[in-house]
Amino acid sequence: MEARFLGIAQLVDVPAVAVVVDVMRAFTVAAWAFGRGAERIVLAGSLDEALALRARHPSWVALKDGPPAPGFGMVNSPGLLRSVDLGGRTVVQKTTAGTVGALAVKDASLVLCAGFVVAEATARMLRAHGCDGVTFVVTGEDGRAEEDLACAQYIALRAGGEGTDAAEFLRRAGRSRAAGELARGVRQGAHPDDAALCLELDRFPFAMVATVEDSLMVLRPRAVPSPADEPAQGPTGV
Repeated sequence: MEARFLGIAQLVDVPAVAVVVDVMRAFTVAAWAFGRGAERIVLAGSLDEALALRARHPSWVALKDGPPAPGFGMVNSPGLLRSVDLGGRTVVQKTTAGTVGALAVKDASLVLCAGFVVAEATARMLRAHGCDGVTFVVTGEDGRAEEDLACAQYIALRAGGEGTDAAEFLRRAGRSRAAGELARGVRQGAHPDDAALCLELDRFPFAMVATVEDSLMVLRPRAVPSPADEPAQGPTGV
């Protein structure tokens, strides 16, 4: 499998297959939302769009980066979200980087959103689709976020069939600027456990697939084949 790692601004064409990575914290939060029962997540292009969607659909719940704000029922924190019951709900999510990256590749034939918490499921989804080439969108810090790059590289190796130890990739992510800011309480709308929750490898068994539904970019959890059901892997690499 051929992999390329690009920041959002470097996307000059529409990739066939894209994996959008935001470890701290958009897609860790999305996975937790599904883990807490959410049916789907609508990825909003702006705060105003998120609020407008929430106004048109009072049963939906909106979340964003930063501190609490009127119209937003939650903030972008896995530590704060993990005790919320979202059974059957639609969540509207707008973040600084993750949702922007997903919307930038909305025309790709397959769009997966990922963090370490769904890394193996994401790799298995790529293997199941027999992807020859994958564009990994490193969303944080204009494509330089170490936690996102480490996660993307780990998923790429796993998708290529390599038995890669995750420890060094998790160490890199744990030493990242984002992890440090979360640990020091620099970021608003955060919980002290957020960094640790973002570094939980394979917490959830599903991949997260984004598709356009009625003009909205919608993220849903998707079960993936078990390893025994996957096609045999040749001696491929990244």
